[in-house]
Amino acid sequence: MITTKAAISDTEGGFSIREIEVGEPGPGEVLVALKASGVCHTDHDSLRWDRQVVVGHEGAGVVAAIGDGVTACAVGDRVLLNWAIPCLACPMCLRGHQNLCQRNNTVTAPAPAGGHAHDSATRLNGVPIERSFALGTMSGATVVREAAIVPITIDIPWASACVIGCGVMTGFGSAVKAGGVRPGDNTVVIGCGGVGLNAVQGCRIAGARRVIAIDLSETRLELARRFGATHTILAERDDRGLLRAAAEVERLCGGLGADVAIEATAVPELGASPLAMIRSGGTAVQASGIEQEISIDMNLFEWDKTYINPLYGGCRPAIDLPVLLDLYASGRLLLDELISREYALEDLGAAFDDMLNGRIAKGVLRLD
Repeated sequence: MITTKAAISDTEGGFSIREIEVGEPGPGEVLVALKASGVCHTDHDSLRWDRQVVVGHEGAGVVAAIGDGVTACAVGDRVLLNWAIPCLACPMCLRGHQNLCQRNNTVTAPAPAGGHAHDSATRLNGVPIERSFALGTMSGATVVREAAIVPITIDIPWASACVIGCGVMTGFGSAVKAGGVRPGDNTVVIGCGGVGLNAVQGCRIAGARRVIAIDLSETRLELARRFGATHTILAERDDRGLLRAAAEVERLCGGLGADVAIEATAVPELGASPLAMIRSGGTAVQASGIEQEISIDMNLFEWDKTYINPLYGGCRPAIDLPVLLDLYASGRLLLDELISREYALEDLGAAFDDMLNGRIAKGVLRLD
């Protein structure tokens, strides 16, 4: 049994740094000594879930122990963690939709009463506590399923590695996999935070002719240019539905509109905005996870437009995450440049504050 510090939610929007106990891995499980954890809007949302959890779902570290039957890694391996954990046997996994696993995925498959069975390896004051997305990366150690493990086979800093397993894959996959960006396409990314910047570089890597970034912040637009935006549009707060911005997109794209537009703002009022940006027959991608009820003018669908709401960029973890590692190693995927600031675990409050107020592109907790 290991005793380590962790961020624990209080269900009312707050958290505390507490000591937890982490047990040995059981069959098919892996004990990971965590080195870094990304700080994400979803982590902040988890502070108001209806039960206490060990916070965090973006992580990387070193394998400290393995349970019986584990073959994906060995003690001492450097690994990153994947939060959409597939069973590889349910109908969705067998159809290639591993991000939508019906059995193990902690988003699409609700936890049974008392949490998931594997959470018994983590205890707070002697009582089992659930780990966010079955990972709980804002702690010194975690026990995870083998399918959550992706070996790191390249030279990469911990801070850059830990963010691959959520924000990077979500943005990149929303462009390349879900959006199907092809060489020569005209593309738009609305919102240039962590997910949006990765959508920008996904469009660039896919060979888009134009990558048009839209944001309220000139600072973020400058970041977007570094990540591959060919054009930028400074949005106006009174531009309802970004219709004026859409007119500028149409002008930049020769009067047709974009082939693919990706929304990454998480603002419900902008849920329909990518439809206004695309040509007839184009694809609008809502990548930010808007879950509120919104109204859409059906005229925006004219004609033959497609609107999709992908989870995790359509990720197949064992296939797609190693591709991102290889793209980083080749210099094409920018990750070091994405990390604005690193924080100690005890400074999580400052990290959340910087994130919520738009001061950083991506913050990371260093746990080593």
